[in-house]
Amino acid sequence: MSLTALEQLSVEIEDILVQRNLRGMKDIQQHLPAGYLLRAARMMNAVTGSVLIGTGFPVGETFETDGPVGAICLYNAMEAIGAEPVLVCGAPLSTHLRKKYRVHPLIVGPHASRQKEALAALEHWKPELLISIERPGLSEDGHYYNMRGEVISERAACFDSFFDNAQCETIAIGDGGNEIGMGKIRDAVRSLDIQPAFTSCNELILADVSNWGAIGLVAMLECVANKPLLTLHKPDEILQYLSDHGSVDGVTRRNELTEDGLPMDEGLALLNQLVALTTQYRQSL
Repeated sequence: MSLTALEQLSVEIEDILVQRNLRGMKDIQQHLPAGYLLRAARMMNAVTGSVLIGTGFPVGETFETDGPVGAICLYNAMEAIGAEPVLVCGAPLSTHLRKKYRVHPLIVGPHASRQKEALAALEHWKPELLISIERPGLSEDGHYYNMRGEVISERAACFDSFFDNAQCETIAIGDGGNEIGMGKIRDAVRSLDIQPAFTSCNELILADVSNWGAIGLVAMLECVANKPLLTLHKPDEILQYLSDHGSVDGVTRRNELTEDGLPMDEGLALLNQLVALTTQYRQSL
């Protein structure tokens, strides 16, 4: 059966997002049915109420740049199509973001009320969709790990409980195997040099950098909704805002305007590439 133009575009962007294969995402992509960007974008386009967007990967006492940039990209896009997005994260990220965005703060560190915390939030917001981007996912042993295999449970807030108790569909974005959602292909992820996450999702988006996965998802949403959304994304401004509030690159652990060790220009080039693709598609309608 031949693919529609929208399905072909989804597959093309899916391949672009993992073409560098920086941490093995291209290797495990085959374990996901193609078209996941389109399926996820259609979930997003159906939302008229609230959508909870979890982000924030702890690095020491602060947070990394990969994740929040993409989360804000998704936030702006969802707001533009009439939904009510809410960023869900722990301190110190939640403290800074709530100055500009709707935020639901999470308790940081291990605690006995994780289930209660999630159930209360889900009851309060009654989300129609959950999205996780670059959030550490619980491993089978109940701990959170970073890409170096270090336990980071003392600094990680729990968004897994939201996914476990959700009465709506869920989307997750990751780039390494230790993030929420990777449990969807847990057997494949075990082949990576990582302590894999166990929490699953309905649709999993793979990318070389999680922020880029968000840009790819917004590109698909733009085509599904037939509304310009990528032009709302200003990654340079967001990176500067996060840097001013103490963010660090997750790879270098330095306060700099980079994403997973890559210069900001790399993300901007991808954004421009996707703008060209989506413009071409929308003009063909």
